[in-house]
Amino acid sequence: MRWLFLLLLVLNGFYYVWHQQEAPLRAKEVMPLSLYRGSQQDIRLLSESSDSVERRDKGKAGEVEASCLYLGGFVRREVAQALEQRLVEIGVEVQLQSLSVPGAPGFWLRVSPESKHLLDDPQLQNLAKEFNELKHKIMPCEGVATVE
Repeated sequence: MRWLFLLLLVLNGFYYVWHQQEAPLRAKEVMPLSLYRGSQQDIRLLSESSDSVERRDKGKAGEVEASCLYLGGFVRREVAQALEQRLVEIGVEVQLQSLSVPGAPGFWLRVSPESKHLLDDPQLQNLAKEFNELKHKIMPCEGVATVE
């Protein structure tokens, strides 16, 4: 038993020396975070950035596109039309579109920038309870790929 222990101890020593002869691992060089961020050094909420885009739209005609709120992600058109009727009752201007949004293709309702203020977080949560598949995204009003 003693010889078996000594044999394992010697084999363990050879194994250690063999692994030490391999090239040592080098530390990965990490670039500073300031190089990744570039000119954007501050953190802004999505609602703040969309409000500033709208303000720039009013001040600079045509330079920056307005952002619109998109509600949907529905697979069936009937569900999207039911949501459209519900929003029209509230007084929200919407337009039903079939979009191919990355990660969520399907039927979406584009809420115009003028009536986006009518939908706040509690109302969106209530609508999400009523319509199970409901998602919302803020995207540019123009330039979103539509499914044809």
